[in-house]
Amino acid sequence: MKVSAITMVYKDYWALSQWYNHHGRQLGYENLFIVAHGRDDRFSELCPKASIITVPRKLDNFDRNRGAMLNSFQAGLLQSYDWVIRTDADELICHDPNRYGGLIEAITTQDAPVLTALGADLVGLDGDAAFSGHYSKAVASRRPIEFVLHGVKVAPRRLNAFPFTMPQGLYLAHLKYANLGVLDEVNETRIAVGSSDEPGRPGDGWRKADEDAKRFLDTFWSKSELPWETAEAEAYRTLSVKPSRNEKHSVVKTRALKLSFRTKLPAWFADLRI
Repeated sequence: MKVSAITMVYKDYWALSQWYNHHGRQLGYENLFIVAHGRDDRFSELCPKASIITVPRKLDNFDRNRGAMLNSFQAGLLQSYDWVIRTDADELICHDPNRYGGLIEAITTQDAPVLTALGADLVGLDGDAAFSGHYSKAVASRRPIEFVLHGVKVAPRRLNAFPFTMPQGLYLAHLKYANLGVLDEVNETRIAVGSSDEPGRPGDGWRKADEDAKRFLDTFWSKSELPWETAEAEAYRTLSVKPSRNEKHSVVKTRALKLSFRTKLPAWFADLRI
């Protein structure tokens, strides 16, 4: 079965290089699609074997327009692929090699229309991580369906019956805090976008990105540390069940629960080569 991956990016060169190298090794570089939010020749230098689609850099109604565009691209790719992985450029979809022979196997052996990955924030390059309900997102689909608010939008009549599938051993590694050396640079971009006068711009998480990062890191280091096996099992037990079924938006998603512990990544995560 054929699997592709798509992302959309503006600058964020370090994270994009991780996204490209990780997913390229797993899926084949020719099966990667990058939507450039404004022309940037560096993308073709960093990701020479990927298909790069350039779209105009418009900031009005940023989240809504971005989501609609990516939903359309994702649906189009499903005309040629059995499954499409979709993430932000600072998110890697990983698998436990003790459970699956590769990422393609981890995706294609699941009997579900959409897969949600157990998400974790990586902090620094020393293997510190914390599982996150917020980043336990819908990440792959095998038929056209809208990704909205970290979940999927379904017909109202199907809201209570739509399957929620989080395979154990499928992870989303969020890299925003993984390289603290480039965090300030990324935050500058977010602050500029969040502070623009365009209607529908992102909220305080972008406009005050530096303050948001400080709060996150202070909270992260205050968490108690558990061994990976204990932390992973507890996070999965908590987040893989009882999804949020939001009637207002008709969205099925992971509950955005906050967990009180952090952990150290297992040795096999070193294969990410971050």
